Amino acid sequence: MLAEFSIIPIGSGESMGEEISKILDMVDKSGLDYKSNPMGTVVEGEWEEVMELIKKCHCEILSASPRVITTISIDDRPSKPMDRITAKIKSVEERLGREVKK
Repeated sequence: MLAEFSIIPIGSGESMGEEISKILDMVDKSGLDYKSNPMGTVVEGEWEEVMELIKKCHCEILSASPRVITTISIDDRPSKPMDRITAKIKSVEERLGREVKK
């Protein structure tokens, strides 16, 4: 499955760079395939491992902020093999006949 998530600490100031770097380190060390973007992170894996990672990330930020908002968007398509994190973009690029910005 693919899951895009975004974690927003509330009440810890305007800058979130420090918190976001902690989260991306956790995601990177998880071993799951992922792509980060300016508004969130997409991870690919089995339901339990993806949800456990998001929970750990949420709790990490909650330990340093009085309030946290976490949003999750899930694309669960068990009939498709893994590597959809790149295959979905490749499919669009094939239809366009060119690469898209990444």
